[in-house]
Amino acid sequence: MAIDAARAKELEFEPLTVEVERGRLRFFSATIGETDPVYLDVDAAKAAGHRDLPVPPTFFFSLGLEAPDPFGYLDVLGIDLRQVLHGEQSFEYHSLAYARDQLTLQDRIVDVYDKRGGALEFVVKQTAITRASEPIADMRSVIVVRNPEVTA
Repeated sequence: MAIDAARAKELEFEPLTVEVERGRLRFFSATIGETDPVYLDVDAAKAAGHRDLPVPPTFFFSLGLEAPDPFGYLDVLGIDLRQVLHGEQSFEYHSLAYARDQLTLQDRIVDVYDKRGGALEFVVKQTAITRASEPIADMRSVIVVRNPEVTA
């Protein structure tokens, strides 16, 4: 079943506001193998000129997973989760974020397109990340949907 691009672009997402916790930043940093003490130790971060632990570059993706149903929009669009792949992730940074910041994530679907005669469809979701209306980052993810009933 083809994704209705117009409907997808009209979907409204509730903004998600999250407080960045130090413990979670340390855990994330350790998980990705980050060894720079600036990301692990508040004193090292402050000595380097930061006001607290800075948010590692790809951490924003994990914040989006805190929404009550982070992939519910796919169900609303009639997408079978068994046919979904995470295709791409990119970030554009505007300012640093730190532990104890309140960040708001606002999602919207900006594009839907297909390849191979509809055998593969792509849903492009843009997330604006702000702190008190100040732009912090823009995150873009591409979800790939396989349509096994379409032969290319």
